[in-house]
Amino acid sequence: MRSVLARLGLKRKREDPSLLQRTKDDEVDYYAPWRSGTKGDGTAPQLNGARYFSFQELKQCTNNFSENNEIGEGGYGKVYKGYCSNGVIVAIRRAKKGYSWGRKEFESEIEVLSRVHHKNIVSLLGFCLEQGEQALVYEYISKGTLRDNLAGKGGMHLDWKKRLEIALDSARGLAYLHELAYPLIIHRFVKPSNILLDENLNAKVTNFGLSKLVSEEQTGNISSQGKGILAHVESENFAGTIGYIAPEYLQTGLLSEKSDVYSFGVVMLELITARQGCEIGTDECFLVKEVKRAIDQNDTVYYGLRDMIDSKIVNQLRNAGLRDFVQLALECVEYSASDRPSMYDIMRRLDIILQHDEGERTNSY
Repeated sequence: MRSVLARLGLKRKREDPSLLQRTKDDEVDYYAPWRSGTKGDGTAPQLNGARYFSFQELKQCTNNFSENNEIGEGGYGKVYKGYCSNGVIVAIRRAKKGYSWGRKEFESEIEVLSRVHHKNIVSLLGFCLEQGEQALVYEYISKGTLRDNLAGKGGMHLDWKKRLEIALDSARGLAYLHELAYPLIIHRFVKPSNILLDENLNAKVTNFGLSKLVSEEQTGNISSQGKGILAHVESENFAGTIGYIAPEYLQTGLLSEKSDVYSFGVVMLELITARQGCEIGTDECFLVKEVKRAIDQNDTVYYGLRDMIDSKIVNQLRNAGLRDFVQLALECVEYSASDRPSMYDIMRRLDIILQHDEGERTNSY
């Protein structure tokens, strides 16, 4: 067990009690820097891990936000590729005119990403807040979103082994947020468009504007079985994407780390089918319903999902790995949050599935 954990870069809380120890110095006001400020107007503090960029700097490194530098667009505005004077390539998410990120959402992303550092979480390099401009500056991730890659955009081919690795990478990042970050973090916006792939197709979780920081009081006790955050956290603002939202959050507005687990289960099903988790005009996850309806326990090869599996990988699947992967995904999308596994358990089981898949490939040659 320890060797698996070491390879994944995580430790169980029960194996490192110091992770649970908090001193009075840790009891800080996480948003105090925004109230005090350092630029003279109370709007632009200096935070560890994220530096302040002037708007002029951002104009220079994007050639005045040239269309040639555009690499993405969302409801908030556009994303630009930028070339800093020190040679670092960055991705700049700039809010469009007339759109306000929402002060709290903007601050949340900066606060979260300036605190967490993990190879499977996108790095925030800095931010800009001046002249009516809001912008976030990230490390540049060259291969785009998982959603676009599953849709065939960009010409990348994701084979079954790579999809298993992407699932494991994403689980590692989320497990870090749930188990080791302080304060603990519920992402609440997990979906393929918020998972980026780098030049080696390693996955990194991104978009933390809607994340929920969980205080010590809200967290309560930590399970000796490594189940993560036990206490539900009431969310003051409903947020997320229909099709990826856990039933309990949709119905009651109550969050837990198991809300992220549900969303991740939908992502796992998308890795198999390349279909999206939601349909326009629906208020539930049709993909979960379709997979559950298609399951055939007597089908020892495709588990009843032959017609739903992405054609790009259908001939690469090993029946045992597929069945284990689907079963794990369905556990993640259980209706009751208490019936879902923790992200740590998901990570551990994905690692086993990947190892078995690699073993089968070796033995088949």
